[in-house]
Amino acid sequence: MRLRALLETDALGLRLLGGEDELDRTVRGVMTTDLRDPSRYLSGGELVLTGLAWRRDADDSEPFVRILAGAGVVGLAAGEAELGAIPDDLIRACAQHRLPLFAVNESVAFATITEHVVRQVSGERAGDLAAVVDRHRRLMTSGPAGGGPEVVLDLLGSDLDLRAWVLSPTGRQIAGAGEPLAPSVGATLAGEHLAATRTGRRGPHRAVVQGTTYSLFPIRHSGRGAAPAARDVRETVLSDWLLAVEADAGDWPAARLDLLQGVTQLIAVERDRRDAARTVRRRLAQEVLELVQTGAAPAEIAARLRVAAPVLLPGLGSAPHWQVIVARVDWTQSAAVGTEVAAGPVAQALLEEILVDPAVTGSESSDRIAVAHAGDEAIALVPLPALGEGTDAGLHADVLLAAVQAPLSAGLADDGRLTLGVSAAVHSAEGLRGALEEARHARRVAAARPGRVCAAGHHELASHVLLLPFVPDDVRRAFTARLLDPLRDYDRRHRAELIPTLEAFLDCDGSWTRCATRLHLHVNTLRYRVGRIEQLTGRDLSRLEDKLDFFLALRMS
Repeated sequence: MRLRALLETDALGLRLLGGEDELDRTVRGVMTTDLRDPSRYLSGGELVLTGLAWRRDADDSEPFVRILAGAGVVGLAAGEAELGAIPDDLIRACAQHRLPLFAVNESVAFATITEHVVRQVSGERAGDLAAVVDRHRRLMTSGPAGGGPEVVLDLLGSDLDLRAWVLSPTGRQIAGAGEPLAPSVGATLAGEHLAATRTGRRGPHRAVVQGTTYSLFPIRHSGRGAAPAARDVRETVLSDWLLAVEADAGDWPAARLDLLQGVTQLIAVERDRRDAARTVRRRLAQEVLELVQTGAAPAEIAARLRVAAPVLLPGLGSAPHWQVIVARVDWTQSAAVGTEVAAGPVAQALLEEILVDPAVTGSESSDRIAVAHAGDEAIALVPLPALGEGTDAGLHADVLLAAVQAPLSAGLADDGRLTLGVSAAVHSAEGLRGALEEARHARRVAAARPGRVCAAGHHELASHVLLLPFVPDDVRRAFTARLLDPLRDYDRRHRAELIPTLEAFLDCDGSWTRCATRLHLHVNTLRYRVGRIEQLTGRDLSRLEDKLDFFLALRMS
């Protein structure tokens, strides 16, 4: 709004004392102060309201007005309640610095002026931003000239004082204005959003994290067929983005909610464009996968990999190593009679997100990932730079699991499971088929474990750990109870710490000296405890077979 509009509002009781030529200045905010130097609280464009308590004598007026003018203030309104008539020295100072000066009638509260200005400015900003959003949407729909979601998020911050971020289902920041959102906060918000979406609640969803309130708006896209309203929520819940706004939208007017919905639609255009850009990478992965599964000659597979490498790792001088990752999403029940969720595309979109480095922002940060799907499985072909001999590089199952387990478990709720298997890196087309089988075996090991999100890597296929998940629960309980229950009972009665002693003894490979040092015990005390373990269980910890039984019992307990 302009200063001139304030004079035209009779309810404000303003009288112009000087600066008629400056009344077309734009008011962007309002501030009340009686500080002698309020510059630290001014950002420019404000109408300043003052009761003149800062003025002790005539010499104070010019420095005060000079500070306001230097800070970019557009006008000064002085109250008449304290001193009656506005002092001439203040009028002269405002004229000197070309700062419009208003007198506020003593019957008008500063709060009345503040409320009026804020209401007018906020309404105009919202209208201007809505127009920008609409124009930006048309630009992005017709071509890549809009600048991405960061442009609109910047506008939300500058024009509506709203901090906002676009997050993936795992909480990774895709876009944001200003300071990045902490990864732990992003993951928590994503989990809250996924949990609320699975209950069928309509957005925006309210979440409080570390004492801060956020409103979570779903960003829906129509990239896989039917209109969103006609689809099972499980088909998109694990892949849709969300807009997190640092505010409580519960008491927002309809106009502001509509504006934020428009922002989400705009960002959805960017999401659809990103998905379209993945088409080439998905096709490359599909072609390689079909060659591998049909037993094509290694030379044919190698030729296809040479085509894929420049697309996935542009500028790479030598042929990369490759790693295969298999993912599967399983649902235990249908949401409605006759409802079937196509698990392959869901797992494909989810795996594409999981394989993005969580420290990388931006909607195109997954341009080095190629994911295909075959039946209910999603299969990722991950290129790696040339590795040194014996290097244990590439992606690891436990790292992938740690990054996504918490938020995705909320989206899977009580009827879904995600399992991942990770192969070792291979350096040639001949090894790709073995890598695929290795990843599939690892995924089956993960599937035998409890939990909504599980992963296993190739290291576990050459270990006893591979066998443990397939031991029936009743056998597992009986085996561990027979060996460990006598020790647990003794520890409860005597606080003897036999179980921790056993774990340390086995971890030290039966070395009395190393184990005693680790437990801060005298060797004789350690020998006493081990003797008590053998007496209670009837086992001999000098025998390999008994050591192995104890080791497995501890692992399965």
